[in-house]
Amino acid sequence: MSGSIPFYQKHHRHYDRGYRSKESESKMSLYQSSARYAAGSSSTSRSRGLKVSSHSGLEESRLSPIPKRAKPSYLAVDKENQIIGYVVPIFRGSEEFATGYSNTEETRVRGTSARMARRDLFTSGLEMERSELISRKEAMRESAQRISLSKTIHEHEEHFKRMNEDSLMHAPEFVIKPRSHTVWEKQCVRLHCTVSGWPDPRVVWYKNNVAIDPLASPGKYKLESRYSVHSLEINRCDFDDTAQYRVSAMNSKGELSAFASVVVKRFKGEIDESLPSPRRSLTGDGPVSEYGITFQTHIVDKFGVSFGREGETMSLGCTVIIYPALHRYQPEVQWYRDDVLLTPSKWHHMRWSGDRATLTMTHLNKEDEGLYTLRVTTKSGYETYSAYVFVRDADAEVEGAPGAPLDVRCLDANKDYIIVAWKQPAVDGGNSILGYFVDRCEVGTTHWFQCNDTPVKFARFPVTGLVEGRSYVFRVRAVNKSGMSRPSRVSEAVAAMDPADRARMRGTSAPWTGQIIVTEEEPAESVVPGRPLELQVTEATKNYVVLSWKPPGEKGLEGVMYYVEKCVSGTDSWQRVNTEIPVKSPRFALFDLAEGKSYSFRVRCCNSAGVGEPSDPTEATTVGDKLDIPSAPGKVIPTRNTDTSVVVSWEASRDAKELVGYYIEASVVDSHVWEPCNNKPVKGTRFICHGLMTGEKYMFRVRAVNAAGLSQFSPESEAVEVKAAIASPTPPYGITVLECVRDSMVLAWKQPTFIGGADITGYFVDYREVIDGVPGKWHEGNVKAISERAYRVSDLKENKKYQFQVRAANMAGVGIPSLPSNTFLCEEWTIAVPGPPHDLQIREVRSDSLVLLWKPPVYQGRDPVNGFYIDIKEADAPEEAWRGVNTKATEKNFMTIKNLKEGETYVFRVRAQNKAGVGKTSEVTEPVPAVTKPGTKEISVDVDDNGIISMNFECCDMTADSKFVWSKNYEEITDTSRLTTETHGNKSKAVFNAPGEEDIGIYSCLVTHTDGASSSYTLSEEELKRLLVISHDHKFPIIPLKSELAVELMEKGRVRFWLQAEKISTNGKVDYVFNDNALSQGEKYKMNFDKNTGVIEMIMECLTPADEGTYTFQMQDGKATNQSSLVLIGDVFKQLQKESEFQRKEWVRKQGPHFIEYLGYEVTPECCVVLKCKVGNMKKETTAMWYKDGHQIKADEHLGFAEGVLKLEIAQISKKDAGVYEVILKDDRGQDKSTLNLTDQGFKDLMNEVFSFIANSSTPLKITTTDEGIRLYTFVSYYNDLLQVTWHYKDSAISFSDRLKSGVVGEQLWLQITEPTEKDMGKYAIEFNDGKGGLRRTVDLCGQAFDDAFAEFQRLKAAATAERNRARVAGGLPDVVTIQEGKALNLTCNISGNPVPEVTWLKNDREITSDEHCILKFESGKFASFTITAVNTSDSGKYSILVKNKYGTESGDFTVSVFIPDEAAGKKK
Repeated sequence: MSGSIPFYQKHHRHYDRGYRSKESESKMSLYQSSARYAAGSSSTSRSRGLKVSSHSGLEESRLSPIPKRAKPSYLAVDKENQIIGYVVPIFRGSEEFATGYSNTEETRVRGTSARMARRDLFTSGLEMERSELISRKEAMRESAQRISLSKTIHEHEEHFKRMNEDSLMHAPEFVIKPRSHTVWEKQCVRLHCTVSGWPDPRVVWYKNNVAIDPLASPGKYKLESRYSVHSLEINRCDFDDTAQYRVSAMNSKGELSAFASVVVKRFKGEIDESLPSPRRSLTGDGPVSEYGITFQTHIVDKFGVSFGREGETMSLGCTVIIYPALHRYQPEVQWYRDDVLLTPSKWHHMRWSGDRATLTMTHLNKEDEGLYTLRVTTKSGYETYSAYVFVRDADAEVEGAPGAPLDVRCLDANKDYIIVAWKQPAVDGGNSILGYFVDRCEVGTTHWFQCNDTPVKFARFPVTGLVEGRSYVFRVRAVNKSGMSRPSRVSEAVAAMDPADRARMRGTSAPWTGQIIVTEEEPAESVVPGRPLELQVTEATKNYVVLSWKPPGEKGLEGVMYYVEKCVSGTDSWQRVNTEIPVKSPRFALFDLAEGKSYSFRVRCCNSAGVGEPSDPTEATTVGDKLDIPSAPGKVIPTRNTDTSVVVSWEASRDAKELVGYYIEASVVDSHVWEPCNNKPVKGTRFICHGLMTGEKYMFRVRAVNAAGLSQFSPESEAVEVKAAIASPTPPYGITVLECVRDSMVLAWKQPTFIGGADITGYFVDYREVIDGVPGKWHEGNVKAISERAYRVSDLKENKKYQFQVRAANMAGVGIPSLPSNTFLCEEWTIAVPGPPHDLQIREVRSDSLVLLWKPPVYQGRDPVNGFYIDIKEADAPEEAWRGVNTKATEKNFMTIKNLKEGETYVFRVRAQNKAGVGKTSEVTEPVPAVTKPGTKEISVDVDDNGIISMNFECCDMTADSKFVWSKNYEEITDTSRLTTETHGNKSKAVFNAPGEEDIGIYSCLVTHTDGASSSYTLSEEELKRLLVISHDHKFPIIPLKSELAVELMEKGRVRFWLQAEKISTNGKVDYVFNDNALSQGEKYKMNFDKNTGVIEMIMECLTPADEGTYTFQMQDGKATNQSSLVLIGDVFKQLQKESEFQRKEWVRKQGPHFIEYLGYEVTPECCVVLKCKVGNMKKETTAMWYKDGHQIKADEHLGFAEGVLKLEIAQISKKDAGVYEVILKDDRGQDKSTLNLTDQGFKDLMNEVFSFIANSSTPLKITTTDEGIRLYTFVSYYNDLLQVTWHYKDSAISFSDRLKSGVVGEQLWLQITEPTEKDMGKYAIEFNDGKGGLRRTVDLCGQAFDDAFAEFQRLKAAATAERNRARVAGGLPDVVTIQEGKALNLTCNISGNPVPEVTWLKNDREITSDEHCILKFESGKFASFTITAVNTSDSGKYSILVKNKYGTESGDFTVSVFIPDEAAGKKK
């Protein structure tokens, strides 16, 4: 046992021998020893006749990841291969390694074991010890041999694995499967498993077959994978976590799943208070939920019949209402297609949002076509809803190519081939399909490989050349002469292996039978296998033949392979088909057989011992399609169903084998274009074709399909119009009594809610007598159908009680009767007030109004009915909410009810009155919402060109049986003398034959077989008059004019008379008249008539006095006429003639150089005046001469432009620039002159414009101060001496004086207020006069502004006074005085200051005083003198005079330098 541990268990501690306890290890060794010595009794284990095929040798299971032999199966089976129990093999010692042992060694071991077993109890101890010693030596020798042999085998197997990499790969296998758990709520649970496999499997966890995504529920799930151990942790479990969990492991060799359940329990006492305690049903009837609640499920907001195209995404959804709504309760929501349950996949995504179930098909294919059903299951039952989904082919990549095949699947998969089957498409692209190509792709790759070189027509094909154990997907493409179709949807992945191997990999287990049988296997030598059994041809086409057989009975324990041989019938020459590669599976597909020839086949088995005998040959098989194309279906019968669908049924194809289904095609009559109704074959012989055009007529045809191909089309059906099927009407309802006399009763009832698609032709009334509450037999009240919804039932018995029922009839037949009415007593009414009105109808429903109609009561009462009252209330309001619509009784049998609230639902009733009072109320109407339905039209009134007045109504919701019913005052019009009606399609017209006062009234139109489509039009007296006026205008039409006849001048002074008509045809004509004389085309008159624009004109070259008069244009267009006149006489004519002459002269002038714009001026922002004119038609020779007052001032020659501007600039204009300016243009073509008068008023206007520019450039008026006073000032960009400026104080002009002065400094204009006082406070302004309104700049000199300015003035004034009176040394002192010793020095300077300053003299910064040597004088307070009578060298130095008074101090410095003459001369030498 120590060597038989599989490789994937070596890494787990609990499989290691060293992990066992000593006691367990001792018991295991004893058990192995006993098993060794018990080998001699192996013959007794076969007494039951059972055998188990089990191999667990070391050389197989230890060294190879995938055993070469079959996996051990411990199932006991009988002769019929039925499982009857489990078999536990005996643990063996040496026999586990019997391979390679000689028969002699085996005999010796068995003999030794037998002698030891028969040893007598009384044998001496010595002999016993000797025997045991011999046995131990033999066991040791055998153990050494086993170890040596196992090492050899191990090395051999390791070498084989290195040589063949594929032998390492094997499918996933669960070493430890996940365990089920039961936990309390809010606890955590952990599921884990150990998985082996190569390549490493991909592990996915599922909850109720839905993949778990940890990111979708953060913190809820935690997935881990470490060292082949995979775990799922569920955090804080709740009721929703109770489910079956599946872990799936998959690699390229296969897939395997394991299951575990988690049950979450809740502590008692923690049940939600909102839920009642669980209870049991006493009767056992009806569903009872977990909490004793019966759920009611309603599916609303449903999806309808849907249409999609391949490649698109489609979502189907329904809203599910479950009552009562419980917190956390989730129903089971399932989706089915054609009654097959859908599971989540990459093609189908299911979602439940709590109240809406959604199925999303991410990529539509024709496989998705079918009947989809939503099933919602609760503990109280289930509800379903179904609708069909149609999927059309995607647009072909090549025009004319067929549609893609569909439903690709694998029928038979084994080691050697896989049979791929598919269904043919419904669309062949207009050309018959030549065949199909099958492509394969290995799972895990993206490369597609084409399996067949030539297209196959049969819809099945065996794909060979596969690698054993690998998984593949397949797709199919159809081809015709136009090209290749799109590929089909890929098939499910399938592995190339035998079904038994595939089942073993999926881990299927046998049921427990309670019986355990212990067997032992004997080793067997390799033997030549026997004959294969039951060889037969399972499928034969013209492209291939498939053989199948059973393995031979005598094949030994070694696997066998097969050789297939073929023989042409009539010969005895057998040819081996698969010479190079033997077949591993008991199935084989043969290709390249000659079509039409007959062959026989046989099979041989082979193994390492040799090739066995051939099997019995098959009977002769002719190569060709055994399966015939089905015959064409029989008669096709279409039946009306809805407005967009037709039910098609047909006779099935006769003797059709392996029928796949039928394709149905439809064609609009006379279109000769057939379109498929379904793209996925249907099994039955009845199908509903949806998506048809309402009102169109269609024909249908059907063809059958099987694997051999598509049949011929069935005969075309008869044409059927697409409209709702006719059925008998539903029962009437609301039976009431309108009148009762001694032997009769008048009944009324309401129209059925569904009339069956055809008009109701009549009603039948039955009655029965009720005696003591027991009803009797029904009796016919009328034999002939009645058209009204009221009928008098006669021959009744007075004071007897009766019940009634009513049946409606149409062309489809008589419907089922209504429910029996209430029991009515037949007794004569004697009340004075009238009975109830009846037959209430509602029309013309709009968002704010509707029209209510009724019929008067049959029972009038004591007096005739003289009026009606209408009551209204909201549909869901209580009875107390009834209120009257009209306070005064109306005599009419209809009323328009207005002021309704949009979207609100209302009900109505009517009461009649006579002189005795108000009678019984009528039956209440059905609830009516005040909503204007989409597409609602109103009656429109039109007057055609012939003056005919008509009312027109259009309905967009008509059916084939709809009719327009016109009424006047809500009574159907039967007399056609006043009104004629016409109907074309969905439009109806009512034409007034001779409109007059007799036609005044309310006209309405009702469309039958619609949802109340109706409208009305009130023809009042005023409206009639308006329409008659319009009618007269249309009978006697006038050509409308956009403009009346007018005149205008053109170039050269030509005169144009014109008018424009709004609309005139090409047949219109015009007459031109002057003073009652017709004018014609000529030199003087040019006539034009543009019929596209309606412009009519007449052009004259010039006007003469003879042209004064009246001009008229007369128009005629069919019977429409009109005219327009223009009178040109007197001053009007003269002014026009004068203007014409002027325009003619202007034209002549412009033939040479001329002025386009005459001489003018403009003022620039710099206040320069520019004289300019614009000239045209210039050339190089043209000259422009400028003149002022007759004197030339400028000449422009050689102008280089044909059109331009001439300029003369006057800078700083003044009075001297006033004068008359002229410009003359001259060349050989003539001359032109322009004059500008700038004198007097002209000059004033110019200067005013200059002044305006100056004024606008002025800055805001500002305040400043000087030592003299306050100054107001502004700046201008340019100042002109002619500018007139006025200063204002408090809106009055200022009179200037010595104290108030104004002036100009450069571009500054100022006003000086000298010695200001508080009286000068106020508003000041400066006004610029520009001859127009002028411009003012203002400033407020008051308050803080004045205080600040005045304070600053005082400061400046004081500073000026101090500066003016302070002590100063005015001058007279030199900087340096050089004087000869002995000379006299006398310096004098001027001194100023008030008061008279003090004078101090300094020498070398020391004060000196006057003495005999230095005499200092200060005379008259103005002159200071400095005298030295005889200078000497000591007098040299720096001298200063310092003057000082109370306003300041100032000094004057000079330097005295005394020299000796001799020294000076010596220095010169």
